Formats: sequence, C-alpha cells, structure tokens
Amino acid sequence: MLRVGIDIGGTKIAGGVVDAEGRIVEKLRVDTPVDTSELAQAVVDMTLHLSARHEVAAVGVAAAGFIDRDRAVVIHAPNIAWRNEPLKATLEAGIGKPVTIENDANAAGWAEFRFGAGRDVEHMIMLTMGTGVGGAVVLDGKLYRGGHGIGGELGHVRFTRDGLPCGCGQHGCLEQYASGRALQREANAIADAGGIGAGLAALREEKGHISGPSVSRLVLAGDEGAIEALRRVATALGEACGGFQAALDPELFVIGGGVAQLGEDLLAPVRLAYETSLPGYGDRPIAQFAIAQLGNDAGLIGAADLAEIDG
Repeated sequence: MLRVGIDIGGTKIAGGVVDAEGRIVEKLRVDTPVDTSELAQAVVDMTLHLSARHEVAAVGVAAAGFIDRDRAVVIHAPNIAWRNEPLKATLEAGIGKPVTIENDANAAGWAEFRFGAGRDVEHMIMLTMGTGVGGAVVLDGKLYRGGHGIGGELGHVRFTRDGLPCGCGQHGCLEQYASGRALQREANAIADAGGIGAGLAALREEKGHISGPSVSRLVLAGDEGAIEALRRVATALGEACGGFQAALDPELFVIGGGVAQLGEDLLAPVRLAYETSLPGYGDRPIAQFAIAQLGNDAGLIGAADLAEIDG
C-alpha cells in the first residue's frame, strides 16, 4: 500500500511515494516558500501531483517543531512562523486524504528503526547532528512521543548550567555543544588559538569562513586542529548518551546528520566519552553505535510509514 511522505525543511520540501517496505517509488523536491502562508499550499500541490500518478492511501508530513499528541497541530515551529497551526486540517481540506503530522526527527528516527540501521533492535535512540541536534526515541518497538506529543527532544536537554544561549529560549542545551554549528564554533576557537589551529586559520583566511563540510575534509586529511574540534563535539555527544543510557537503556544509538558522514572518525570519540560517562560501566550491558543509513530520505520515508489510514 502506497503512502506519500513529505519532509518540510527550511530551504526545501522533499516528497515521495513510499511503499510498505520503505522504498521510494517516486521523489520530488521544491524550494520552501519564503512566505509561510504559501507553505501549506506547496505541500498540497506536491501531494496532489504525486497522488495523480500513484494510488495513494494516506499522507505523512514531517516538520521541525512540537507536534501535539493527536499529530494534527504544530504547537511551535522554530524556523517557521507556526504557533498552534492546525496543519492536519488545512492539508486534508486541500488533499482529500488522511494526513498525519510528525516531528521531523521522529520521522527520520522511525525510518531508521523500520528500514535502516535500527531494524534489528527494539530499543533505539537516534540523534541527528545538523544545525541543531534532533532526537528520536523508540522503546519496545514504538515511537515514544510523551504525554503531550512532544517527547524525545534530546537536543534540548540541558547539558551545561548557565551555558550558551539556545534558539529554544534556554541556555546550555546539548545542541549548542554537539551539532554541526558547534563544530564550526570549536573550529573557529581553535583557529584563533594558533598552534594546531594553523590549518583551520588558513582555511578561514582563504574562504572567509569555516564551514562544517570544510572541517570534515580537514579531519579526513589528518589536520590536528580539525580533529580536535571534532573530538570536542563528539565528547559532548558521547557524555550525553551516557545519561540517555541511564534513563532509557537503548540497545542502539543511531547517529545521523551531516557530521555523521565522518563515520568512525566521529563514532570512536563518541564511544569513548559514552563509556566513561556511563553509570556502572564495566558491570552492565552497553549500547552499540551506528551511522544512519537512509540519509536525507529518512524524513519522508518515516513520515510516509507513520501515516495513518482511516478505517
């Protein structure tokens, strides 16, 4: 049975027709409208285009933000001017099919659990290292959403008291220390300090700034400053995972996002920090770590798989 999955991003909307095995039958991509009032219509237009070409039973839409427990209302979206937005009702009126709204990190995590790196476990946490840190929790084979529908926001667990300001309105959230943006900040700090930061400083002088992908390239080239920047970010993530292990006891942590493309160069320091932060380490089972497998398609695949069909 086919479903449409839509993943709304800050710069693009990705959509696809997905089968019951998580395979994408057809995929589209358009730019996200600058005017928020046009965004829902863009989703409707993409869905109708895909539905005209395939027999589709339901639609799942992934969006960044807090989604209510009924998967119908976007309570708060950090990058879109949505506050208590009745997105489900709006989209169903335009599409004429059942629509389910899901948090984007939850959708990506569910896709990895069902069809990717987590398909052989029942208890999994996914963390995505992008601009921020997204989180998804699967317990006993079910996506954990909490009492109000907005559980699993692991990037906004307070990591440091009186720490760096976060876009959520708090200070010291994990995503300020373990994200792609944090990697850039650490790289700039190391470049400013001189010494092992010479390569990063030279890159900044040449390009005018230090981007996340450029740090990754220097890591792969063996640059000491870039490796140290990655170690700092990976250590923060690993320490947080030790706490998540104590609270939720997953079998597997799946790491996604742009920084995860570094593979074992990222996972090795994450594991070290996790093990040294784990309560009772040496006397208890530990989790495995893996890199996400579905890449940028995870959000739309997960949204499609989570779409509920009436009747």
